[in-house]
Amino acid sequence: MKQLIATLLLLLMITPCLMAQKKELSQARSSIKSGKYDDAERVLVKLLGDSTNRANKRIWLAYYDAVRGKYEQGNEKLYLKQNYDTALFFSHARKMLSIAETLDSLAPEYRKSHAEQQNGYRPNLFNGGSFLLRKGKWTEAYDYYEAYIDCARQPLFSTYHYDSLDSRMPEAAYWATYCGYKLNDPVLTLRHYKLALQDTTKADFTLLFVAEARKWLNDEQLYLSTLQEGFRRYPQFYYFFPRLMDVYIARGQYENALAVADSALAVNDSSQLFLFAKSTTLLRLERYSESIKVSQQLIDMNPKMAEPYFNAGSAYVNIASRLDARHYKKQMRQAYQKALPYMEQYRQLMPDEKDKWAPVLYRIYLNLNMGKQFDEIDRLLKVKGER
Repeated sequence: MKQLIATLLLLLMITPCLMAQKKELSQARSSIKSGKYDDAERVLVKLLGDSTNRANKRIWLAYYDAVRGKYEQGNEKLYLKQNYDTALFFSHARKMLSIAETLDSLAPEYRKSHAEQQNGYRPNLFNGGSFLLRKGKWTEAYDYYEAYIDCARQPLFSTYHYDSLDSRMPEAAYWATYCGYKLNDPVLTLRHYKLALQDTTKADFTLLFVAEARKWLNDEQLYLSTLQEGFRRYPQFYYFFPRLMDVYIARGQYENALAVADSALAVNDSSQLFLFAKSTTLLRLERYSESIKVSQQLIDMNPKMAEPYFNAGSAYVNIASRLDARHYKKQMRQAYQKALPYMEQYRQLMPDEKDKWAPVLYRIYLNLNMGKQFDEIDRLLKVKGER
């Protein structure tokens, strides 16, 4: 008896709610028929705010129709070149897709018709991402590109095989990766990069974004491997070579750095950047004669480039410092004499780099007994030391 009474009380409570729901749904459908899509959407969103209604496919179907009506309305205005919020138009496409995917799990009998409709609307997810990208709205743009990509795994679109048939998928993944990079978000940057790499026209930049993301994550090994891949595929791209050299030099792996420089020069033997990198690496490897030769090659190519003078001058000074003055005094003096014009020219080209050229010139002037020049450098270093 008590159970019967409880059931009756529950029915009495539910019945008015169902009647109200039915009334509001009917009201929403009337608004849709009369083109009052905003009014319909407000009612339907309110209904879906009640968790007991979220599995009601009739409400979702009405919601889909309301948003679709707004989308078509906006599409017509844009086609007629009437004033309309373009971002709002794209947001309707995004929302409509989300509703269709929800409906697909509640009412799979609508899959075919909704899939056909959404397949036609889907390009505007890509276009919406591009529109927001141009506005610098990286987060919003990312959402559109990801929604475009995500269609490939949605049961709603299972017959369309976007993974293999949609040629714009790699491009969408590239722009999603770019947005993640602009947001300094390594997770978003790395989420779709493998697909993005299939866009071979932009794969160099994709690898740049991936390398930076792995650097943000402090993943040194993957950062290095990405630089290696990037350099192997794009040896003359501005990003990979210098950073790969920096990594090897920071680790003291000068032989690896030299191998990279030689590989780069095999692609472009007249690159001043590649030649300078080789000159510097040879200097670090204490292969001074070879460093001087490459430095002189650079100077002949570009007399205004300062660093090769420093490398050549430093190499000659290091050669001199290795000699025993008791047995090779003449050779030592000759090495300092050869270092002198290089280091003085470096000073002339880079007068503000006192920390580099002053100590070396001090040593050269001292060993060549150049009193006047030595005193000038000595005073300069003392002033520096007093600061």
